[in-house]
Amino acid sequence: MAWIRVIDEQEADGVLKRLYDEIEQKRGKVANILKVHSLRPETLKTHLDFYLAVMFAPGGLTRPERELIATVVSVLNDCAYCTRHHAEALNAYWKDPQKLRRLVEDHTQVKLNARERALLDYAAKLTRSPASVGEQDVEALRRAGLSDEELLQAALITGYFNFVNRVALGLGVEFSEDEARGYKY
Repeated sequence: MAWIRVIDEQEADGVLKRLYDEIEQKRGKVANILKVHSLRPETLKTHLDFYLAVMFAPGGLTRPERELIATVVSVLNDCAYCTRHHAEALNAYWKDPQKLRRLVEDHTQVKLNARERALLDYAAKLTRSPASVGEQDVEALRRAGLSDEELLQAALITGYFNFVNRVALGLGVEFSEDEARGYKY
C-alpha cells in the first residue's frame, strides 16, 4: 500500500475513525492516498478538505474539466496512482475508453474543444516549468472563454495535483484495480 506504516479502517479509532467514516459516506470508500496520512489525522483532514474544495465545490469548471486537468498533470508527473484514479473518474463522464487511452498516451493528440485545450496547455506548462508561466498564459485562457474564477480553479487544481503526485510518489502509494474503482463522483 505504501512504504510507511498505514492505519487501515479496521484499526482506526478516535479522530481517524471519524474521518474514515466521513470519507466512506461522501466518497464510497477511503482511497490509499488518504490512508497514507493516517499517522497524522490533522493532515488527512486538511488534505481532504482541500481536495473536496478544488474538485467538488461549486464553481465554473465542470467536473469533467477538473478530472481532465487532474489526469493530465498526473500523467506528466508519471504518477501511476493518480493517473489511474483520475482517468477512472474522467471516464465516468466521457464514457469513451479509447479517447481516455489516447489522452493518457499523449494529451496533445486528443481532439478537445478550445477551452479544454487551453486548460491543458496551461496545466502542462505550470507543471513542467512553473517559472515560465506568465500573464500571456492567463490571457490565452481568457481568450478561450474562462473567467477569473475558472483561472483560479485551474491553477489550484494543477497545484494540488502536483502536490499530491509527489506525496504518492514519495511514499510509494499503490493501488489495485479494485481500489481504483467504485468511488462516488
